[in-house]
Formats: sequence, C-alpha cells, structure tokens
Amino acid sequence: MSVLTLSRTVQRDSGHEFGFELRACRWAELAWPPAAATRNDTAIVVARQLGTKRRRWDTIVLECDPDALRRRARFGPGRLDSDLLHIVRNAPSEWTYYRDTLPHPGYPWRYVREAIHRADDRGILETQKSGNRIEIRRKWVYPDWLERIVAIENKPDLDASAARALGAQLEYDVAMGLADEVWVATRQTGDAVEPALFEDLPVEAGILALEPDALTADVAWYPRSLAVDEPGTRILERPDGNGHDASAARFEYVDPKTKADTRLAIAERAYERGWRSFVDTMRPDCRQFQLRARDGRQALPYCAAMDRCQTAAECTGSCSHFEPEPPGWRTRGWPLEGGPGKRVQRILSERRRRRRPGL
Repeated sequence: MSVLTLSRTVQRDSGHEFGFELRACRWAELAWPPAAATRNDTAIVVARQLGTKRRRWDTIVLECDPDALRRRARFGPGRLDSDLLHIVRNAPSEWTYYRDTLPHPGYPWRYVREAIHRADDRGILETQKSGNRIEIRRKWVYPDWLERIVAIENKPDLDASAARALGAQLEYDVAMGLADEVWVATRQTGDAVEPALFEDLPVEAGILALEPDALTADVAWYPRSLAVDEPGTRILERPDGNGHDASAARFEYVDPKTKADTRLAIAERAYERGWRSFVDTMRPDCRQFQLRARDGRQALPYCAAMDRCQTAAECTGSCSHFEPEPPGWRTRGWPLEGGPGKRVQRILSERRRRRRPGL
C-alpha cells in the first residue's frame, strides 16, 4: 500500500471549507506575501485554527525575522506558554534568586516555581539551589522573532448570509487590532469583479481570490495595517440589528502590553502546531486514510471509501467507513514502530519541522 499517492486528477478538496483551508495554508507557505514587491528577508510560519478565547482564526501567517527564528529553535519545537515566557524573557545572565530578578507575575509565586522546574526539565533554563533558595540563570536570550501576524478567514462560497456573519467577526478584528492585517480568502469566480467586493465587509480587510484548482491567488482588495501597538477595543456585545435592542454596543479597552503578550502567546502556539497538525485530530490509522499529493506541492488527506478529501469532523473512529489497520501491515516491510498511519504522521511532522529553521 502506498501512503503518499501522486494523482494527476483534480482532487475534490475545495468542495468544503476544510479542504479549501488546507489549500489556502499551502498557498500562503509558497507565495506569501501576495504583494508585488516580495520581501525575501522574511521567514514564514503558517498555522490554522488558532486565536483567543473570544476569537479564532482559520489561518494565521507569522512573518518572522529569519535569524531570530533560528535562535527561537534553541528553545525546542514545543510552545512556550505565558508562564514559561515570563521566565525565559526575564531570566538574568548571572545566578540570581528568582524572586529578586523576575517581575511579580500577578499570581502566587508557587506557580512561578512550578514553571521554573518545567523550564529546567525542558533544558531552556539553568537552576541551582542556594540553601533553600532557587537561583536561575538564562541559557539563551529569548529572541524577538515575531514581526507581524496576519489573520485569514477562509470562505470558499461567500454568499450574503456568510458575509453578514463574517462581517461582524472582521469588525471585531479591526477594533481589537490584535493582528497586523486581516484577510478574507474566497474561491475565485472568474468574474470581472469578484462578488466578495460587493459584500458588506470592513474596508480594512483584504480579499484574496484563490483559483479553484491551482495553488495561485489574486488580490481583489488590499488590507489596511491595523494599530497593533495602540490600545484595542474589544467588542463585548452589539445591538442585534432587528430593532429589539437600540442600545449601543458594549466594549472594553485592551492595553498594548496585554495585546503584545497575547500576540506572542498565539505565535508560540502557531510555531508548535503549524497547519499540518490536522492529522492529530484525524484517524490516519484507518486503512481508508491516504495522503494524496497534488502536483508535488501539497499533500492532502483523502478517504478511499468516500473517494474525496474528508473533513476532520468526518475522520473519526465513529465513521461508518473506519477500518483499523490490519496488524500485518505493521510487520510487512514497514518500520516496527508502526504501519502506514504512523508513516503519514511522520511525513507531515517532517514537513512541519522543515518550516521552522534550525529544527
């Protein structure tokens, strides 16, 4: 059985938002930024389905400083959560009692001690005991590797109802100013003017039109840069628009430091996951699961039973087509550590790692 199948035919990956999302992610890896003057000195990391408690984006593009991104690799492929970031960003160059060098985190010090032990276990911080005191010393300076965050919403079929729902989400993004740019990616129609331009979307949001059967896209509308270094406005509640609530929207301000910390936390999660992590929530151990290579530039999940690119929600153990890999597959020419499903996971993991310099 072949794990990675090369198909010359057009795979039906754009018939639903999941397949379109994977194609948009791969396009971003290959062609970002879409501007005419491409910046060759920028490293790109692409991830999907990330954000905050109140807002999740379909696709995230991190524009990074290449040298700083390589230095970030010293801290390992796993993300640094807010507790670990607090430590490694403030750790001193000389041995110092941790309470004398770290700013007060705003929560009990015992949680800081737990994070110090986690950092030590991961090999990204040096610790020693001086009596009953824990002293720390940094191993490396945590680099300023993130330059910009670009958020993309994927709507292959942007009809009026989808545009209304998306418009409210984009208005939240523009007011909050957490990402440097926000875009909408939709399927290219071939019309003289893309229909998305007629929808009621914020003018600050850019519009990308992806070709249905190729990894190419045209910019229908360029976005405006958002004020990420200024206070943001978090919209909490807005009138329902049906005349039932005439009150003004409720909102709160978010200070720039909180925004900067949130941006870095999102970037760390994106660094860890990438967009090929879709296999982590699917069942590659099913004998119907395949990777279909498209023009040698993209590997998409494919269900042989359904004869199409399946969604992550469909590819579960409860699927009626689910068939576990036979035990013999794990011993007939395959590595002892697993069969085709494990091989699929390794292929995608290796490709994800290649997008992070230094790993």
